[in-house]
Amino acid sequence: MSEAKRLHPVSILFHVITTTRQIFFALLPIILLVINDFKWLHLILGLIIVIVFLFGFSILKWLRFTYQIEHDQLRIEQGVFVRQKRTISKHRIQSIDLTQNVIHRIFGLTKVQIETAGSNLNVDASLSAVTFAEGKWLHGQLKYHNNNTPVDTEDNQVDQQVEKQYPTRQISWPMLILAGSTSGSFGILLALIGFASSEAESLIPDSFYEETTSWIFSQAVPTIILLSIILLIGIYIVGILSTLIKYGNFTITRYEEELYITRGLLEKKQMTIPLKRIQVVGIKQSIIREPLGLATVFVEIAGGEVDEREGTETLLFPILFKKEIKTFLAEIIPEYNALPDKFQSIPKRALPYYFVRAAWLPIIASIIVALFWFKWIWVPLLILAISIIFGFLRFRTNGYNLTDKQLTLRLRHFSKDIIMLRRRRMQAFETQQHVLHRKQRLATTNSSILNNFAGRHYKLNEIESDGADAIGEWYSYQTKG
Repeated sequence: MSEAKRLHPVSILFHVITTTRQIFFALLPIILLVINDFKWLHLILGLIIVIVFLFGFSILKWLRFTYQIEHDQLRIEQGVFVRQKRTISKHRIQSIDLTQNVIHRIFGLTKVQIETAGSNLNVDASLSAVTFAEGKWLHGQLKYHNNNTPVDTEDNQVDQQVEKQYPTRQISWPMLILAGSTSGSFGILLALIGFASSEAESLIPDSFYEETTSWIFSQAVPTIILLSIILLIGIYIVGILSTLIKYGNFTITRYEEELYITRGLLEKKQMTIPLKRIQVVGIKQSIIREPLGLATVFVEIAGGEVDEREGTETLLFPILFKKEIKTFLAEIIPEYNALPDKFQSIPKRALPYYFVRAAWLPIIASIIVALFWFKWIWVPLLILAISIIFGFLRFRTNGYNLTDKQLTLRLRHFSKDIIMLRRRRMQAFETQQHVLHRKQRLATTNSSILNNFAGRHYKLNEIESDGADAIGEWYSYQTKG
């Protein structure tokens, strides 16, 4: 049994930063009102009081937080006013992730996140700041009974004392640049800059704002175009740099029972994905990447932490040429290496359903705009044309492939996804038919799995009813899978 330990004192700073971020938007209206009234003294005094209170409470929280390993259990005690005692058996632990942001790396620390089979929305336990050596020790004590899986060192090299070589893939910098340049983050960054500009407008003095806008509009059209191009290029470069920072040194290693991923330049993250928690392996091609033959590989896992920025999908590899995916799957996750070349397509008589499903809402919008704002009718008509194109693309893309152990779906919303489902991982399978479907021998299928929080459903519209029956019969014999 180890002695009860406290987190590193730097965890006090982390708690202050996290709490400040959480209450920032709640206090922002008050801060803006004070600034508009030029009550700077009140603002400074208020901020000092808030900071002192946050540091005082964070120090108390740090003093009241202890952890220790007792036999096969991690025990955590915490709480300033209400004491909480939590015990986590290491036999229930599914993964232990080590994360290092800039502050962690300066002080030689790491954040330890522990997930068990019962976790869903959040992690079960989080140690915000321990020494890196302590983090590796906890990783070894809690995760591996025989301590036979090596833990990455600071320079991302596998322990050389381990004789067995495990399959490993690392992304190259040229491919990472390609991933950043085709990531589609350009539009997101442009929207964020637009939002920030609109919010900042209220803080800019009127005289400075008027002088700046007058100067811009007084320039020749070529100058304005040049400035716009420079701005767009800058945003594009920022998108690439954000990808490099987030996924730099991305490495995935396959061990006997799990996948081990390290990534990040400023924030270094080390995460484990137990193979038994993988529910789906997917391949995603965005509109930009599909013509270039590029794709990302992801998994859906049962339980675990939901990342609001990335959704429920867990990235397995940032970018690959499509022709390399079979080799990648065979090396890293051979259980899902049966990637089919051919799919059963949607019958032609289903095409009207895809058009109606894509176009009905833009048609209603077009009618409303035509009645009340006719001069803007081109906007919903443009959306209608785009929707019809996507409806046709979904019809051309959607399909399935069925083998003894795997159902593979090819779907499109905006991106093109290939979803590989194993029979034992599917939680439910449903077939839907309305009157017209039955007359035309069509059916819609819905395949359900567990994922990080509430489950995931993969819907395939208007396939042959015989095909839907075949999938249902295949799923009903789960004991053979």
